[in-house]
Amino acid sequence: MAKPRIFISSTFYDLRQVRANIDLFLEQLGYEPVRNEEGDIPYGKEDALEEYCYKEIKGVDILVSIIGGRFGSESKGSNSSISQLELKTALNEGKQIYIFIEKNVLSEYETYLLNKNNESKYRYVDDKRIYEFIEEIKGLNTNNIIQGFETASDITKYLKEQFAGLFQRFLEEQTRIKEVSLIRGLEKTAQTLNKLVNFLSDENNDQTEEINRILTINHPLVERLKNELDIPYNFYVEGFEDLNELLKARSFKYDDSRDFPFEESEPEYNWIREVNRKKYILRVNKEIFDSEEKLKFIRRSDWNEDFVTLNITETSPEDDLPF
Repeated sequence: MAKPRIFISSTFYDLRQVRANIDLFLEQLGYEPVRNEEGDIPYGKEDALEEYCYKEIKGVDILVSIIGGRFGSESKGSNSSISQLELKTALNEGKQIYIFIEKNVLSEYETYLLNKNNESKYRYVDDKRIYEFIEEIKGLNTNNIIQGFETASDITKYLKEQFAGLFQRFLEEQTRIKEVSLIRGLEKTAQTLNKLVNFLSDENNDQTEEINRILTINHPLVERLKNELDIPYNFYVEGFEDLNELLKARSFKYDDSRDFPFEESEPEYNWIREVNRKKYILRVNKEIFDSEEKLKFIRRSDWNEDFVTLNITETSPEDDLPF
C-alpha cells in the first residue's frame, strides 16, 4: 500500500534528536519518513552527493523543514546551505511544506531586522545567512507559514493537526468529485435526451398533427363532455371555437349576455339549451384554455371535475308562450 513520503530537512548534529523523534512519530502514523542519515536516499556516482537529496525531494509528498541555530554544510554550487536548498527545491516543485524554527532564533530574528545593515553578532545563530534565509521565506507569497518550536513534541503536535486537516480536506474533495461526476452524468444524459428529442422531432415533423389529435381525443374535457351529453362517438377539441361548434350542433346556444366589458373576469363560458320543459346550463371553466383560447393539455391527475358542470332545471309552462 502506498504511503505518504515525508522528507525531514535540517542540519544534523544540533537537531539529530529532534529528527529522530519526528521520524518515530511519522512511522507510528504509518507514513514513510525520508532521512539522509538512515540511508533513505540512494546515491550514485554521477553527481555530487547533495544533488541526490534534491532529486529525492521530487519524489516525496511533504517536506518538513526544521531551522535551528547552525548554518550547516554549505552547498558547493551556491552561497546557501544544503538544508536551505532542500527547502527551495521543495518550493520549486510545489510540495506541501511545513517550516519550523527554534523559538530563540525566531525571537532574535526581530533584532536582526533592526540591525541587518550593521555588522552585528548574534547569540542564537552561528551565521547571519540563517536570518537572511528566514527573511527570504517570509517574503514568499505562498507556502511560507512558519511555526516556532522548543521541543520535538511542539512539532509533532502541530503536524498531527495539519495531517488531520489534510485528510478532512481530502474527504471533502472526494465528495466534491462525486458531485461533479454526477453533474457531468446529468449533463451527458440531458444532451442525449436533447439529441433524442431533436431526432424524434425531425423524424415526426409530418406526424405532429396526428400526435396532437391523439392527445386532444384523450383530453379529460372530451371524456367529461361525452359522459354529460351522452355523445357516443369520438371527437377532439382544439380550442373554444371547436367546443362552441360541437355544442351548437347539440342545440346549445352560447350565452353571450355575459360578455360585457365589466364581465371580462368571468371565470366560465356558459351554454344554454331548453328542450322538453327542461333548461340545460353547461359551464366550462376558462382556466383550461390559454390566452388564445386554445385548449391546454391537462393530465388526468390534475383534472378537476368542477372545470365542467351541467345544471338541469325544470321550466314552467309560461316559459313556452311566445309572448
